Amino acid sequence: MDKGINSAEFLALLDFYEKEKGISREALTEAINESILAAAKKAVGASRDLRVETDPKTGDIRAFARLLVVDRVQNEQDEISRFDAMKYKEDAKAGDEIEKEVTPTGFGRIAAQYANQNLKQYIRRAEKALIFEEFKDRTGDIVRGTVRRFERSDVIIDLGRYEALLPNRERVPIEEYQPGEQLRCYVKAVEETGRGPEIILSRADPNFVIKLFTQEVTEIADGTVEIIAIAREPGWRTKLAVHSADNRVDPVGACVGLRGQRVKNIVRELNNEKVDIIHWSSDINIFVVEALKPAEIKRLKINETNKRIQVFVNEDQLSLAIGKRGQNARLAQKLVGWHIDIEADQVEVVSFDDQVASAVAAMTALPGIDDALAQTLVQSGFHSVADLQQAEAADLAEIPDLAPHAETILAALQAGVPEAEPESETPVEEEAATEPKAAEPETAVEETEPEAESNGEAVPAADTTETTDPPAETETD
Repeated sequence: MDKGINSAEFLALLDFYEKEKGISREALTEAINESILAAAKKAVGASRDLRVETDPKTGDIRAFARLLVVDRVQNEQDEISRFDAMKYKEDAKAGDEIEKEVTPTGFGRIAAQYANQNLKQYIRRAEKALIFEEFKDRTGDIVRGTVRRFERSDVIIDLGRYEALLPNRERVPIEEYQPGEQLRCYVKAVEETGRGPEIILSRADPNFVIKLFTQEVTEIADGTVEIIAIAREPGWRTKLAVHSADNRVDPVGACVGLRGQRVKNIVRELNNEKVDIIHWSSDINIFVVEALKPAEIKRLKINETNKRIQVFVNEDQLSLAIGKRGQNARLAQKLVGWHIDIEADQVEVVSFDDQVASAVAAMTALPGIDDALAQTLVQSGFHSVADLQQAEAADLAEIPDLAPHAETILAALQAGVPEAEPESETPVEEEAATEPKAAEPETAVEETEPEAESNGEAVPAADTTETTDPPAETETD
């Protein structure tokens, strides 16, 4: 047809936008009419009333002008003579209004381009309106898309019918993306911008990790296990504190999965980002120790007024507690919400001379052992009464300096050992856990026995200012 627009192309255009963009044919037809109307006004000229009619089946487009019937025409754009009007209406008279087709031949290249431009603008507005309607309730979901292109440092993700934006601030610093690569992202927001609604995606948001766990761990999805707190440095490490109100459920084990399969799937999606899953506790003493794992905490002091925690560890645990570039301490601080200071615990060093003097004093406590004989015993290798009790008469006779005093030594041992000596059989940590010290202004946590680590629970000492360490966390990569 000679109207400037091919009907077959027009119908194909309608089908494309209806199927691919999700815009109804009626809305498209209305938009095209408006576009062509604007083009017709440009081609025909300003008219009193111009109407465009489009045949959706054939694609034919016709323009009609509503003109006023007058005896003498003064404005050809708005008026028509009664003589000419009678060609369209036999009984036309002055004052009547008639419609006259004013479709330009070929419609003109400039008019067609103008209509095309207006149509594209309408399509973009309609697409953005659909984006907002579809995604306004999907904030917080995870979507899968394809990397299409880069706009500076931002990434444009193709979600199928729509495109979304992965801003540089929401990217993981160590990740590199390639066009055509498939990505799973977190829908962080749907924002209204000057260009219309825009879908903002993220892979660095901590909620992305929470959502991955919710999808992977059924116990989290049904509420049996709850994620209480999370701290993340995207690309490097995440700490997750979990809890279950059901005592029969191990929250950490549920998140790790059989043979670690659940957490492995999440770590794979995070490009091998390290993930630590720990037990949450309402007791700040236990929670801090859990948060600083895998480091072993010797004791800590808590200042509840300023929400500061002073942590003491052995020298060999200091670097582990702080972590590479301070990462472990920084994440633990975010997880707990308190300021944490980590220090090496000062261990009192006993000199060799003091050790010798202590051993001599222990020997002289035996009846009949004077200071000179005690010095000889220590120099001969007997550093404690327990060592001496294991010696026999034959052993003493073989040592030249002790042979003359063998009977005296044996008699002293038979006379009795001071009752205070057997204390060496009780572990220092166990004694400290059972005997309360004098109340201190701040709470301290003592290091636990290795056996306590295997039972999977942290048992604080009852009614004292000292508590035993919770067990070492099973760290999950």
